[in-house]
Amino acid sequence: MDKSEKIFVAGYRGLVGGALIRRLEEKGFNNLPKRDRVQLDFEDESAVAKFFRDEKPAIVILAAARVGGIKANNDFPVEFLLENLRIQNNIIRAAHEAGVRKLLFLGSSCIYPKLAPQPIPETALLGGPLEPTGEAYAIAKIAGIKLCQAYAREYGANFISAMATNLYGPNDNFDLETSHVLAALLRKAHEAKMRKAHELIVWGSGKPRREFLHVDDLASACLFLLEKYDSPEIINVGCGEDISIRELAELICDVVGFDGELAWDTTKPDGTPRKLLDVTRLHGLGWQATIPLREGIAQTYDWFLKNLAH
Repeated sequence: MDKSEKIFVAGYRGLVGGALIRRLEEKGFNNLPKRDRVQLDFEDESAVAKFFRDEKPAIVILAAARVGGIKANNDFPVEFLLENLRIQNNIIRAAHEAGVRKLLFLGSSCIYPKLAPQPIPETALLGGPLEPTGEAYAIAKIAGIKLCQAYAREYGANFISAMATNLYGPNDNFDLETSHVLAALLRKAHEAKMRKAHELIVWGSGKPRREFLHVDDLASACLFLLEKYDSPEIINVGCGEDISIRELAELICDVVGFDGELAWDTTKPDGTPRKLLDVTRLHGLGWQATIPLREGIAQTYDWFLKNLAH
């Protein structure tokens, strides 16, 4: 990629978008038009089309989405489905009509069946029923993948799709109503420590296994794929290792310095039993994650203390 090329990161204020902007600026890219949801409503088709006509970006990274953990996905399936469909349909269509050279659509590991083979290969897509608690979000993301593939097939567009595993890092969402598991546990452990509580209640049984990727590693992978990958076939992005929720909770408590007991609320859902991505294809291209989980959690906790703990 040319350093002067105009690159538009849709959703630049979010966890992923913020990491992408940091990475691009570190690499010397400075032609990065920025629009937040106040300046540009991605659900407004005409506004999105006008932005693309006026700005004419060469490259687009679609990181804008309505996201949330099990509770938010389960409570608001209509919003998760409709909002994400509108956002991605508007951006992908406008990108094509404006002659964007390359587009990277960011999906999620939740697109795969609840009982997919482990580690999950890209070929598992549409191979079985989805996890019910995240079905609306997953269906929206699958529609985005299929729209990118349709533009590639019908128009020869270089629209690629990367499926990220569970992400965490600076700028994560720590709202207990809508956050994902790692951020929620980190906040809960911090608050339990501040209260000098004797126990920390964690959702579920602690048995499910999850893979966690630092968002700076994802940003690195995205730039790598923009340089090296041109296939409309989806590609997984992960670290290739998983951990049980119990082990994760223990690790977070250790990093935060909470020394009370863990209590498990088994009336709450566990979600998918295991979710580990097969990253053979990405490793074969020459990219691997570099940030160890403990180091990444410590860095994220440091960010939380500086930005949100007060």
